[in-house]
Amino acid sequence: MWLASAGESARDQAVALWRVRDWHSSCWVSPSPPDVLGEERWLPPGKARTHLGREHDLIVFDAASAGAGFDADAFGALSGTLRAGGLLVLMTPPPDASPSRYMARLLWRLSRAAEVVRWFPGKPPLLPRVSACALEAVGDSGDADCLTPDQAEAVRRLVGLRRRRPLVLTADRGRGKTAALGIACARLMASGQEEVWVTAPRPQAVTALFERLEALRPYGQRQGNRFVDAQGGRVEFIAPDELGLKVERGEAGGQGSRLLVDEAAAIPAAMLGQWLTAFPRIAFATTVHGYEGSGRGFALRFRKRLERATPDWREFHLAAPVRWAEGDPLERLASDLLLLDAEPSPLPPRVAAPLEAVRWSRAALAADEATLREVFGLLVQAHYRTTPADLQRLLDEPGLGITTLADHTHTQAVAVCADEGGFAPELAERVARGERRLPGHLLAQSLAAHGGSREALMARLRRVQRIAVNPQRRREGLGRRLLEHEREAAREAGIDLLGASFGAEPELLAFWQALGFRAVRLGLSRETSTGEYAVMVVAPLGPKGELLAESLVERFQRLLPVLLAFELADLDPEVALALLAEGRPSRLSDAERGDIADMAHGRREPALVRPALQGLVRRAAAAGSREPELAWLAAWAFQGRDTAWLAARFGAKGRRQVMDRLRDVVARFLGDDPLMP
Repeated sequence: MWLASAGESARDQAVALWRVRDWHSSCWVSPSPPDVLGEERWLPPGKARTHLGREHDLIVFDAASAGAGFDADAFGALSGTLRAGGLLVLMTPPPDASPSRYMARLLWRLSRAAEVVRWFPGKPPLLPRVSACALEAVGDSGDADCLTPDQAEAVRRLVGLRRRRPLVLTADRGRGKTAALGIACARLMASGQEEVWVTAPRPQAVTALFERLEALRPYGQRQGNRFVDAQGGRVEFIAPDELGLKVERGEAGGQGSRLLVDEAAAIPAAMLGQWLTAFPRIAFATTVHGYEGSGRGFALRFRKRLERATPDWREFHLAAPVRWAEGDPLERLASDLLLLDAEPSPLPPRVAAPLEAVRWSRAALAADEATLREVFGLLVQAHYRTTPADLQRLLDEPGLGITTLADHTHTQAVAVCADEGGFAPELAERVARGERRLPGHLLAQSLAAHGGSREALMARLRRVQRIAVNPQRRREGLGRRLLEHEREAAREAGIDLLGASFGAEPELLAFWQALGFRAVRLGLSRETSTGEYAVMVVAPLGPKGELLAESLVERFQRLLPVLLAFELADLDPEVALALLAEGRPSRLSDAERGDIADMAHGRREPALVRPALQGLVRRAAAAGSREPELAWLAAWAFQGRDTAWLAARFGAKGRRQVMDRLRDVVARFLGDDPLMP
C-alpha cells in the first residue's frame, strides 16, 4: 500500500491502519519512533538486518517524515520478510515534491505499478487486482522439515554429497537456501557425521542455518558460531580468511571433511579454489538476485575453475519461494523498484557495430529506464556487493560521472568515476594527522592519512569507482578503451591523477598495470566482504601528477618489503611479485652475485644471503617474469613462508627437498638475469 502525502497526513493514515486490528507480527520502520505508538515494534532502518529470518504480517516503512528519506537496502531486506497475505505500507512524499532523481524514479514506477494499493489523502484506497495465487500457502514438500519440494531436493543433494563432486546451489532470495544448509547439517549429525565446516562472508549470513539446526537437534548446544550435538558432532562457522589459513597449515580439509559455503559469490575465486582442492565434499550456495547483491558474477568467474578441477560437479536451482507463492506481487514490485533483477542485456552474435562513448547526466539516465537497467545490471554482475543503495548513489551522489560504451541497441560497458581532493594545505595537514575525516574522498584521504602525502589531498584526483563490461564482450579490449577515454577526459578537465581501489588479485592487478597504473598503497588487513587486501593504484595525467605519482610509488616501494615480512606475510605471493615488479631494482654487486652462486651451487644456508636473493627476485620481476616458481621464491625471500608451506605448494617432501628446489630455482634465475650488465 502506497501512502503519498506531505506533512503528517501519511503517518496518521498508517497509524489508523496499524490500529485497525491486532497484527500478529508488525514493525514500524523510521529514523525515530512514532510518538503515538511507542518503541516496542519500532525499527530504525539501519537495523533492518536484525529482522532477517523473521516473518511479518504488517510493515510500515516511513520515507515521508522529516529526515526520513528512503533506505533502499532496508526496504529490500524487509520486503522479503513479509509472508503471504501480509501488507507492506510505504509512506512517501507526493510525486511532485521530491528533488531526488532516485525518488522521482521510484515514485514514477510506483504510480505505474499494477501491484500497488494507492491511498491518497481524502480518497478511498484503489485496490489492485491481485491474483488469488499470491495469497496461497506454499505447497507440500513431501518432507516434514522442508517447506517446498525445491528445498527438500536441495537438502537431499547436500546430505548425499559425493567425493570430488561439488554441488552449486543457486536461488533468488526467500527460497530457503540457507535454511536448507541447516537442515542438511542436522541430518548429517543424526547420521554420525563428526564435523561440518561452514563459511560465509560474515556470520549473520548463516543465521537461518543455525536456527534450523537448533530446532531439529534440540538436545545439542549452540555456542556462538558453533553447534555441538549431544552425540559429539560439531557444526562450526569459520570466517573465510581464517579458513584459508587453516587450510594452508593443514588444520582443515583432508580425508572425510565437509565444507558448506554460503553466499559464495562474495568470496574471492582464488579462495574458493583453495577450498575446492582441500575439501573432498563441498557445496557452494549463493543468491542470484537479492537485496545484498547478485551471484551472476560467481557463475561466470567460477564455472571454468569447477570444470577444470572437478568436471563432475553438479548444480541445482531453488525456484519456489518459501514465504509466498509464485508470482507474488510484492516480490515483483520490489525487484522493479530496486532493480534487484537487473542483468546485462543478452547480446546478439557479434557484429562490427561501432561503439560510442557516452557521458551521461544523471537526470537523463534516471529518465531512461532501459539504459538505467542495463547500466545497473552491468555493475551488479561485475561486483557482488552492489546493493540497492548503490542505485541511489548512482543517481544522487554529488560529483559522480557515468560513461558508457554502447552501440545503437545495447550498453556494453560502463565506468563510474568521482572527483576527489583539491583541498587547502591546512585541511590536508589535519587529515594527515588523523584529526579530520572527509567522506567521499577515499583515495585522496587514504593517501594522506595512511601514506603521509599531504599533496594527495591538495591535488585533483579522479577515482574510478566501478568499471564493468558485458560478459559476452570480455577479452575484447572494451575495458581498456573505456579507461583510456576516462583518462583523456580527466586530462582535459585538469585532473592530476586518475586512480582506483580494488581487491588485490593477480589478474585484476595485471589489467591496471598494463594500462600504466602503479600501486601506491596496500591495506594491512583483508576486506571482510572479499577476503582480499585492497590495493590503490594511480596514473599521472600531467607534470604535477607525474611528480606526485613518482613520490607515492617510491614511498610505497620502500615500505613494501617490510610489510611483506610482517603485516602482509599471508598476501598471495603472485600479488606480492606483481607489486615488487613496479620497483626499480638496483644492480647486484659482484659480492652479492657471488653469495647467490655459493648458495645455489654450494651448501651456503639460503637465509644468510636473503638480501641478495631479494634483489634477484626484484630484478626478475621487473624484467617481466611472473613464473609460479618466482612467486614461490618471493614467498620465501620476502614473506618468510615456512618449509611446510613451500613443500605443499610444489609437492616437495621434507626440508631437504625444499632446499634442493630452492637452490635449483635460484640458480636458474641467476643465470637468466636479463638485467645483468
